[in-house]
Amino acid sequence: MLRDGLTTEHKTSMSDVVSAADHAAEDLIVSRLREARPGDGLVGEEGTNEPAERTWFIDPVDGTYNFLSGLPLWCSALALTDRDGLVLGAIYHEASDELWLGGRGRSTTCNGTPVLGLVDRPLSDISIASYLHPTTLPDDGARLPLLRVMQGAATVRMLGSGSIELAAVAAGRLGAWVQIDSLDWDWLPGVALVEAAGGASAVLEVTGHRWHVAGCAQAVAEISALIHG
Repeated sequence: MLRDGLTTEHKTSMSDVVSAADHAAEDLIVSRLREARPGDGLVGEEGTNEPAERTWFIDPVDGTYNFLSGLPLWCSALALTDRDGLVLGAIYHEASDELWLGGRGRSTTCNGTPVLGLVDRPLSDISIASYLHPTTLPDDGARLPLLRVMQGAATVRMLGSGSIELAAVAAGRLGAWVQIDSLDWDWLPGVALVEAAGGASAVLEVTGHRWHVAGCAQAVAEISALIHG
């Protein structure tokens, strides 16, 4: 594993790992944003916590476990918010050299090329991306709603990077995304892309969890109904 050459530590579990690369990437992004946007707030996964009216949310390496394992499914992700909500999402996937941008008043692009707008499709016709940590499997409030959603979809993918999955939803490569209790830096960059590609999203307080759903409007509505049971 790449972790053999990097200082690493575990946060909440063996798979929730952070490396020196995560910290170095966040430090670089923070320094560049402070230089370019000195009045903006900054919140990062690896400890930066300086919110303001306009705030950047930073995930320096989304998919650290993949990165350390030598899997190419990791990225860097940013989102900008203001008092009215999401302004911009940006995701860079190094392995494919794809830069995704989209947000308020800016249709989603990949390397400058607009993506095709999302069109409605039923859940039964599409793939969904999700994740459920093994430690949450005994929790009926997490497991059972997700099983209902999975059983209604054509197929399921778990790539290990929420931002890569959400960018794929925005591009139509995946059909929809659903996950519990996502943190802002895992959710905001990608959902900005989905919405700017003509998609929809929902955040639902159900079964003791906060469910995050994104995709075409029809699929989001069907998934939301299944989560509610």
